[in-house]
Amino acid sequence: MSSKSKKLSAAEIEVLEARRDIGAEILQSLRDMKAGKGQVIASPAVEARRATGLSQTQFAALLGVSVRTLQGWEQGRKQPSGAARVLLTLARTNPRAVLAVSGA
Repeated sequence: MSSKSKKLSAAEIEVLEARRDIGAEILQSLRDMKAGKGQVIASPAVEARRATGLSQTQFAALLGVSVRTLQGWEQGRKQPSGAARVLLTLARTNPRAVLAVSGA
């Protein structure tokens, strides 16, 4: 919704939701995925961890965060702090350096 669009009232949302065919939407999404029309977007945290070849547990220990925090970053529920973003960028662009420093 653009910033120029008016917000829908609760009643208007209810009417729109009542008209939806969720089953048809799911089936169309499955058809799109099978046809290769969908794409999975990996978060920077996922890309960084995959670049190192470490498990979530190992990578979280390397960064000094809990596995739950790492999972939050990977799933987009949380955003890493400035220092953590730098470490993730370094791990993504130069995983060997991160692994060498960590001793992993």
